[in-house]
This record gives sequence, structure tokens and C-alpha cells, in this order.
Amino acid sequence: MQNRNKIFDDISQLMTNAMGVAQGAKDEAETAMSGLIDRWLADRDFVTREEFDAVRAMAQKAREENEALKARIEALEKGAKTDA
Repeated sequence: MQNRNKIFDDISQLMTNAMGVAQGAKDEAETAMSGLIDRWLADRDFVTREEFDAVRAMAQKAREENEALKARIEALEKGAKTDA
């Protein structure tokens, strides 16, 4: 009976170790795949969300400045016509 418990203990230990190895392999595969995807995206010159939002904010500011300058030019032209 003692011998049988030893066999079950050994099998249990073997299965526990196998699960640990499988978990380690899974983690390593996920890390490798994540690195592969990051490199692929970098090669394609995709931008991050933060970069996109920053450029969008700059474009919005440029549009607003453009509209303000346009209004100023129109006002100056209107003033120049009344002086002439």
C-alpha cells in the first residue's frame, strides 16, 4: 500500500511539473508573439493612438488659427475698401 501511494505521489508531482512547464511555454509564446506583432506594426509605420491624438489636436489648432487669420484678412480688406 505504501508503494502505491508513492507511485501516485510521483505521478502527481510529474503532472504538477508538466503544468508548470506548459505555463512557462505559454508565457514565452505570448511574449514572442507580442514582440513579433510590435515589430510588424513598427515596420508598417502605423502610429500609436497618442501620436494620432497629438497630430489631430495640432490640426485642429491650425484650422482655428487659419479661420482667425481669414477673418482678420477680410476685416483688413473691408477697411481698405472703405478708405479708398
